Amino acid sequence: MNGRPELLTLLAGVGAVLVLASVIGAILARRYPGDNPVVANLNARIKAWWGMVVALGLAFLAGRTGVVLLFALLSFAALREFLTLTRKSRADHWSLALAFFVVLPVQYWLVWSDWYGLFSIFIPVYAFLLMPIVSALRGETGHFLLRVAETQWALMICIFCVSHVPALLYLQIPGFEGRNVLLIAFLVVVVQGSDVLQYVWGKLFGRHKIAPSLSPSKTREGFLGGVASAVLLGAALSWMTPFGPLYTACFALVIALLGFAGGLVMSAIKRDRGIKDWGHLIPGHGGFIDRLDSVVFSAPIFFHLTRYFWSTA
Repeated sequence: MNGRPELLTLLAGVGAVLVLASVIGAILARRYPGDNPVVANLNARIKAWWGMVVALGLAFLAGRTGVVLLFALLSFAALREFLTLTRKSRADHWSLALAFFVVLPVQYWLVWSDWYGLFSIFIPVYAFLLMPIVSALRGETGHFLLRVAETQWALMICIFCVSHVPALLYLQIPGFEGRNVLLIAFLVVVVQGSDVLQYVWGKLFGRHKIAPSLSPSKTREGFLGGVASAVLLGAALSWMTPFGPLYTACFALVIALLGFAGGLVMSAIKRDRGIKDWGHLIPGHGGFIDRLDSVVFSAPIFFHLTRYFWSTA
């Protein structure tokens, strides 16, 4: 992999940031002994980030197959979290089995085999038409539209959108051969960096709520400061991309805005279901969808913009 030196440099930089965060967390834990919920949550988040960075780093270093498998597993976990909150009946059991054991593996096989023509339409065309037919054949009409729509939305969010992340590996960009893994790293760093920076700016200067009914912690000041900082971060990481500093900053802006919008949409779904987090498997972060909510909205747009303007196939 030609991009391995740059990837190792990035991982070393992220590792250094996490080491610093771990030291700060340990100092705060000593300074505020006892059951301080803020400090405890901070240290839980830092430990979870260590695990996530190690998992991503190992997948990146393993190559294309490792990355595709990692995101397929993430899609499986996210789909499980999503569908546990939807209305289902016995008539939907076959549809759910198809979602987990046919649609998901086929979608990621299409990514792995680089079959873009079918990968881009398999779920929004074929799966969206097949799933309602399977449910309808069972003959149960109660809440039929709601049940079908929720399943289709789960497929779109948890499989179709997420699968665009490993699909970045297969773009053919002149002069960037063998370095596509850096595009995934760039996307993840900018999206997650924007989330963290919005949180920091909001805590320091946040005064005005931007969407209090959806996410009470998000403020206008945090949003503006976080997005602006993410744009600067993206421009600083232009060495990871084939775009150049100006275009990289523009991509970072698009990624940050879509990541913020994705967070709001997924928060609206959680509020509708009366829950705080999608799950509890990641300490301090909630569930897998809580970590993927920003990525799922930004990944498809980032993929298609890159493919349209820079890829030759």
